Amino acid sequence: MSHAIWADGLVKRFGPTTALAGVDLAVRTGTVFGLLGPNGAGKTTAVRVLATLLRPDAGQARVHGFDVVRQAHQVRQRIGLTGQYASVDETLTGSENLLMIGRLLGLSRPDARARASQLLREFHLTDAADRAAKTYSGGMRRRLDLAASLVGRPPVLFLDEPTTGLDPRSRNELWELIRGLVAGGVTVLLTTQYLEEADQLADELAVVDHGRVIASGTPEQLKAKTGAQVLAVRPADPADLPTVLATLRELAGHEPVLAQTTVTVSTTDAALLPAVVRRLDDRGVRVGELALRGSSLDEVFLSLTGHPAEPGASGPPTSTGQRPTGRQQPTETMEGTRA
Repeated sequence: MSHAIWADGLVKRFGPTTALAGVDLAVRTGTVFGLLGPNGAGKTTAVRVLATLLRPDAGQARVHGFDVVRQAHQVRQRIGLTGQYASVDETLTGSENLLMIGRLLGLSRPDARARASQLLREFHLTDAADRAAKTYSGGMRRRLDLAASLVGRPPVLFLDEPTTGLDPRSRNELWELIRGLVAGGVTVLLTTQYLEEADQLADELAVVDHGRVIASGTPEQLKAKTGAQVLAVRPADPADLPTVLATLRELAGHEPVLAQTTVTVSTTDAALLPAVVRRLDDRGVRVGELALRGSSLDEVFLSLTGHPAEPGASGPPTSTGQRPTGRQQPTETMEGTRA
């Protein structure tokens, strides 16, 4: 089977609001497919339709070869789903959570216990197996939540913003687990607002805005679509930042971006770099760092949607587990659901 997930013209409306306006997707078996988009773009709605939690108003979709409307039961037998927030039973231990899922899926008690032990070992939770889930850290809960989605060995896994609220270490650990699953043949559809996460994990991407797919391809293909490079300049003396900003504005012809002590500007002009070097030298500005690089997914997102990704979306959460801007979590929500 070449495509584990396929969708053609998916439409979903909620009253006067059109959440999906004709979404097409084709996810190759054994890959990670990233679904990007701002809040309210339709990412979670698309996942819920594909996971049979919502019925589309138009269009069709198949998961692992089965129609999500006419063969919903067969689809549910072949998928796992982890929502934005861990949904384990906090009063049960890690082992009891997985044992309960196994029994609900029809496994015998010995088989469910064996599967729970295997997953606890694979997800590095054996030492906490007999502790109540409410005593787990955020990263441990997410690993337990992901393990619960895999009790039935689904070939297709939906991950809806799985690292929301995690610290950088826990996020990296979850990335490694996802890579391991894909190496074992699992197909993953990932929604995320962390653009770095999509760049690290996804084999292919689709950018969704206002319920439509506005661009798709590999991360490198999407980066190439902007046709621009990014010039980054960091002055040796932060007091020279206003001069650097003014220089890049004059020479590039549009507004540069200031991030901490580095100024960046997109360009398609190969002559910009030497021109900036000469102008800054004329103005007595010593440069601590100067680089010309390809576009990042942040710049791609800005180019495609007309606005940057959600604040904090491209970088890791802070050590407190909150996004750097202190904004509320994404408005598209979905409870973690077991297939």
